[in-house]
Amino acid sequence: MNSSKDSVDGEKDGGEKSAPESNHNCQLSILNYQLILKENWGYDDFRGIQREIIESIGAGHDTLGLMPTGGGKSITFQVPALAMKGVCIVITPLIALMKDQVDHLLRRGIKAAAIYSGLTHEEIVITLENCIFGDIKLLYVSPERLASELFQKKLRHMCVSFITVDEAHCISQWGYDFRPSYLEIANIRKLLPGVPVLALTATATPQVVEDICEKLSRNEALGPRPLATEGTQEGGTRKFNIFRMSFERKNLVYVVREAPDKREQLIHILNSLSGTAIVYARSRQRTKEVSEMLNQAGISATFYHAGLDSSVKDERQQTWQEGKTRVMVATNAFGMGIDKPDVRLVIHIDCPDSIEAYFQEAGRAGRDGLRSYAVLLYNDADKRKLEKRVVDTFPTKDYIRQVYEHLAFFYQIGVGSGFNHTFEFNIDKFCHAFRHFPLQVDSALKILSRAGYIEYTEEQDNQARLMFTVSRGELYKLENNTPAEEKVITTLLRNYGGLFTDYHYIDEGFLASQTALQPQQVYQILKSLGQRHILHFIPQKKTPYIRYTQRREDKELLHFSPEIYEDRLSQYRQRIAAVIRYANDDRICRSRQLLNYFGETESHDCGLCDVCLSHRKEGLVSEASLNMAMEKILQLLDDGQQHPMTDLRGLQLPVGELDTALEYLLQEEHIRQEDGLLSLNS
Repeated sequence: MNSSKDSVDGEKDGGEKSAPESNHNCQLSILNYQLILKENWGYDDFRGIQREIIESIGAGHDTLGLMPTGGGKSITFQVPALAMKGVCIVITPLIALMKDQVDHLLRRGIKAAAIYSGLTHEEIVITLENCIFGDIKLLYVSPERLASELFQKKLRHMCVSFITVDEAHCISQWGYDFRPSYLEIANIRKLLPGVPVLALTATATPQVVEDICEKLSRNEALGPRPLATEGTQEGGTRKFNIFRMSFERKNLVYVVREAPDKREQLIHILNSLSGTAIVYARSRQRTKEVSEMLNQAGISATFYHAGLDSSVKDERQQTWQEGKTRVMVATNAFGMGIDKPDVRLVIHIDCPDSIEAYFQEAGRAGRDGLRSYAVLLYNDADKRKLEKRVVDTFPTKDYIRQVYEHLAFFYQIGVGSGFNHTFEFNIDKFCHAFRHFPLQVDSALKILSRAGYIEYTEEQDNQARLMFTVSRGELYKLENNTPAEEKVITTLLRNYGGLFTDYHYIDEGFLASQTALQPQQVYQILKSLGQRHILHFIPQKKTPYIRYTQRREDKELLHFSPEIYEDRLSQYRQRIAAVIRYANDDRICRSRQLLNYFGETESHDCGLCDVCLSHRKEGLVSEASLNMAMEKILQLLDDGQQHPMTDLRGLQLPVGELDTALEYLLQEEHIRQEDGLLSLNS
């Protein structure tokens, strides 16, 4: 790829060496890519559209890959990154995914690094300079990092092979998870004009696909361009090569279950089907309540949401991934980048607000290719709740203006002042002071942020910091420390420098792993040492921030364009309506409904969802043969014993009838399956 560099040779910017200019990477043969795949991952060949995507980006073409969850997206950029000269910049919003993938790559001997909040300035500089000197093949960064002056300065000196944009739907204002920080990628492309982009997403409607290609275009700065087409260039305008993998998941059974009592239904389903499960709930409080309810019912569960401390989240995720906890009850903060292939059940106890979100979350089941279930629990109250979300997410413009004015009162900012001032934002205190509800305030602030009046950062992690308040000599003379306290002090001194002269960021999870203590124990020890005035400990906290991006205006002068308000409101209403249609449509196969939403019109009935099974029961297939198959299965299990699945072969039933009958009996909870054994439901 063309490397962006200063034209003068030698030392730059205080001794920083420029990266050598490189020509376009020569297109490698597929055999070379296969060799890299085999040597590093152990696979003999690529699957799905991986090969086509790799060859396209390897040849220097802007490329868009549409792949379902579990389709193997990471291989499509990791393999060519190793084959090509320079460093691949991977842009992803998910810190958990960054850390997980970097850890996996390092264990394979692949040079990778990540830059995220919590690293010291020195650590960031060292990582970026390692990229300049060619010591890193994959650099993971968050989209927010792209606007950093330091990052852009160092980027100019790197030899960049290509840019990978993960979760590319986040760049589209029509997408369900639009993130303004993704728009910064267009500016990065200006710094690296000869470097191609690989955009990847698991959820994109045709409209979002068009928007992704336009926003990431090499010619974005020059104005509108023609719609991207598959694998072509017209009129000298570079376009995206688009590769689509069907979003169909043949091993995943979609079910909508009418559930007047959702909690009772949830327990029944988890007792009827074995295996690891995720239960998605709408609110943080609900995750805790549902988790406690499941544990009381004898089902091992824990809960997860963005408000938990990082050490707590890491610990709960680990126990769930290791199978020590069966059920993770979580908000949508859980799941992205989690590589657990044997999830058998994903259950939504609350409705998500878009088909995209539902499809992505449901797709975390059955990534190992074995039969798995995605169940949506639905009742009459859900439609009212979904419709209310429209009002909560898009409060009136007058209400948004009122929140803007109250914000100025809260921080005592006069008209014409406040530009570039940043404040911590306590939403509970704000709502109490001005009698607002947090949900509507949060939505109003997001709209004000999109309109450019403020920058609203939700619950940014502020890493823990500490500094010793005694001298090194005094520390060594201390007595009465417990063995655990000695472990923590020794680990701090071995791994962090300068703790006697200034505050330094620390990682409580790292301290826990080095001392063989639990994260909560480390936290309590640091607090205790602080109370004894041995050190000053500032715990990690999650703090929203508000920054005024322009001077405060009179509220009556605030303007919200159709692109900011009316258009997005219309799109949100359409997404809510699509969820309600999906939950209520018992005529069309669930899989077909989902695939049609994403533009796959040539789909077929799955034969396994609740709609398909009800059609078979109604006589669209032979009811007599279905009933006979079910009767034979029930007779086999009538002895009250557990039977291995292989016992069903002795029934001598056609495979199709056997599968359908088995699915129906499991779904209706007449029988249960646990660890590959079948038995009657008591």
